[in-house]
Amino acid sequence: MTKFKVLIEGYAKKIKGGWRAASSTTFIESKGKRIIVDPGINRKRLLKELEKQKLDVAKIDYVFMTHYHPDHNLLAGIFPNAKVLDDELMYANDYQTEHQKVIPGTDIEILSTPGHDLFHSSLVFPTDKGIVVVAGDVFWWADNEKRRTDKKSLLSRKDPFVKDKKALLQSRQKLLTIADWIIPGHGKIFKNQRR
Repeated sequence: MTKFKVLIEGYAKKIKGGWRAASSTTFIESKGKRIIVDPGINRKRLLKELEKQKLDVAKIDYVFMTHYHPDHNLLAGIFPNAKVLDDELMYANDYQTEHQKVIPGTDIEILSTPGHDLFHSSLVFPTDKGIVVVAGDVFWWADNEKRRTDKKSLLSRKDPFVKDKKALLQSRQKLLTIADWIIPGHGKIFKNQRR
């Protein structure tokens, strides 16, 4: 069965003139493959968490980027032997190939979830706790926001960075149909209430 651990709970703090933000970073192990999702932007914190979990950067097989915002993917290059995947391609150094909407050698599905960004994907995988979705910024909260995880609140949430509101709503509906647990781009993992 696929195992996972949220290494970094993403944060997003509005500050004068901008934001202070880093994404949630998740480690997944599936069929012997080790995957980092959204390594983020806070190098010191990521290295500390990897060390704490005894995860060697050289032994990560894949890095998955939910989308191209630097607060989610700036540190993808610190894993020297990892292949990097996005919504449609897999990169091995300067070699690019299309993937089959799964992380190779695993049971982790890559699901297109545009809206927040035009090129956005989420990961879906079975665990002993049910179906887990790493949603990237399909769902996220600023640190000072009240988190509401009922279906109505999740579907109606405003996203100040949305690129396509209609696509984001469809992506949210899709994930709420399949997920038991959701790891948001910024904030704590939550149980999908399905109502």
